Amino acid sequence: MIILVLLGVLVLAVGGCVCVVWAERGGPRWVRAVATMTLVAGKVVRHSTKNRRRDLNGSSGDDG
Repeated sequence: MIILVLLGVLVLAVGGCVCVVWAERGGPRWVRAVATMTLVAGKVVRHSTKNRRRDLNGSSGDDG
């Protein structure tokens, strides 16, 4: 079951990347919408990763 979920996430990620490339070349409106959602999701993931690293570095620095 987990493999199916991971496979689904992989398909969505690859599809989003394809839409980003297609939108850069002037694809239809729905492709531009999917590309925008993909780029926003990427920014959210990067932002959460940066915050997690800051929290880990801050907590280890306070301990000692």
